Amino acid sequence: MISKRDLIVSTITAVLILGVVGLAQTRKTSMRSSVFDWSGIEVKQTKYGARRDVFESPTATLDQLECHVTTLNVGEAPHPPHQHPEEALVVVKEGAIEVTQNGATKRAGPGSLIFEASNEPHGMRNVGQTPATYYVIKWFSPGTLKTKTVASE
Repeated sequence: MISKRDLIVSTITAVLILGVVGLAQTRKTSMRSSVFDWSGIEVKQTKYGARRDVFESPTATLDQLECHVTTLNVGEAPHPPHQHPEEALVVVKEGAIEVTQNGATKRAGPGSLIFEASNEPHGMRNVGQTPATYYVIKWFSPGTLKTKTVASE
């Protein structure tokens, strides 16, 4: 005969198993070694120019690794200055970018590298005479995804 206690234990066990299975199904698999062909990356027009989302995935050592490519029209900024817990590396492909970090402003041209440290105010805009394109690589160390505030650069 099945007791009330047995039913309660069985119900709790079933709920826990379903919860674990649901959590496992919602987690993304880790990104493996990959090649991302430029011609296969979708271009999305934005109010400031264009954006190409290359990847956004967990890796073996990071909660998330993200890469996108932004093209800014002349005089445009992708968003107001901000800060976020993740760090980012920006590689300028073409054009002239004005970078503001912690209140200081610098100019970055083709081939320049820009590092955005965790939780430090930063912003950028195109100050050149042609569109400016740059690559953004962001990494979310374990725990930083829980405090993510801004998804775009």
